[in-house]
Amino acid sequence: MRYLLDSHVFLWWADKYQNISDKVMAIFQEPGNELYLSVASVWEIQIKSQLGHLSLPRDLATIITTEQQTNGIHLLLVQPVHIYHLDKLPDHHKDPFDRMLVAQAVYENMAIITKDAAIAKYPVTVIW
Repeated sequence: MRYLLDSHVFLWWADKYQNISDKVMAIFQEPGNELYLSVASVWEIQIKSQLGHLSLPRDLATIITTEQQTNGIHLLLVQPVHIYHLDKLPDHHKDPFDRMLVAQAVYENMAIITKDAAIAKYPVTVIW
């Protein structure tokens, strides 16, 4: 199965599995599962880091490259069809990055791994 990681889940995973639920750890350890990080999340993390709202242990490029090489993380590019799909989403969440993740997950038929309860209001499978 294919899973889209929310930004905080990716960062917790990269930080030695800090705060990750047992259910999510089992998904991470299952060899057939594909794990994705949206480029929207990469952008969000970089912005929060530059604004001083988030402290990263290493530069973001190194973190992502390491996770791609050691854990097989795939990057999910933001495509125009994902942007167009935003029109079909109800207005449950004001965060534009989270809304993009939902649009991508719905369009790409992926479950989202997140602790954010607001995302569960959308017609998408949420795992935590």
